[in-house]
Amino acid sequence: MQTDFFRMPGQDPHKARARAILAAHPEVRSLFGRNPWTAAITLGIVAAQTVIACYLGTLGLSYWWLALLVAISVGVFANHALYVVIHDATHETVFRSRFLNRVVLVVADLPNVVPGAMGFRGYHLHHHSGRSRYDGDPDLPNEWEARLVKNIWWRKAIWLFCFPFLQISRVHRVPPVNLFSGWAIANYVACAAYAGAIWYFFGLNGVVYLFACFWFSTGLHPLGARWISEHYTLDPNQDTSSYYGPVNKVALNIGYHNEHHDFPRVPWNRLPELRAMAPEFYDNLAVHTSWTRLFVDFLFDPRYTLFARVVRTA
Repeated sequence: MQTDFFRMPGQDPHKARARAILAAHPEVRSLFGRNPWTAAITLGIVAAQTVIACYLGTLGLSYWWLALLVAISVGVFANHALYVVIHDATHETVFRSRFLNRVVLVVADLPNVVPGAMGFRGYHLHHHSGRSRYDGDPDLPNEWEARLVKNIWWRKAIWLFCFPFLQISRVHRVPPVNLFSGWAIANYVACAAYAGAIWYFFGLNGVVYLFACFWFSTGLHPLGARWISEHYTLDPNQDTSSYYGPVNKVALNIGYHNEHHDFPRVPWNRLPELRAMAPEFYDNLAVHTSWTRLFVDFLFDPRYTLFARVVRTA
């Protein structure tokens, strides 16, 4: 069983690959920019989730099982897509205006019930600037997490189930993010008001539905394998992996993760074009084609531990 991270010398490979791609394909720069239609998609998803939550709320808590079933089978895909919107707004690839991008962050976070968009923004930017450095990347698990979970399947299942809140335990390793800024407070108030309105006017079961959508879209669900596919690896020579399966169509291409780390200024809808423009840089990389298969492999393949991550030592 692996008992330490893959500690590799050298710098983040994404910067070097980005330079090489730009030298070979300067036309890639044409993909940089924004996609304001992302805001329209956001409003559509938020509206759909609100309608479903309101309806389930009117049924009463005795229908909690239906709320859970709809959340796991349908709602998780909506909330997961909203996380991708939050991700793109973090990189300011929705609008040119920082103000409007932050508005998108707050609106997209409403159905998550647990407000995290502004905190995610700060810590995700640390993930990019300090990627694969233990003292700079909050996406890397704590060493104590890996030692505790080991390669035991049920411990990995519990870890995935608790994943939304375990990330909070890593923030001490990176520069602090202001979680009480004006925008952060607006994020908290907006989520509380949204959830409170659904509870008050339609019933608690609607909030149960939304919370389940949030919880399973980031944890113990085949969609949760997205977090595994990005940087967990059995090959120390590849820090990041992309996913090219069918769920990308409803996950706003978040699977194109190597491409995103190479060029964070490319909005989600143009990432397939990036890969098509520079195939010689991506075709030789290992990829995932099924999050469900990876979900099962991660749980039951003893080679997978939380130490299955590359940590850069230079």
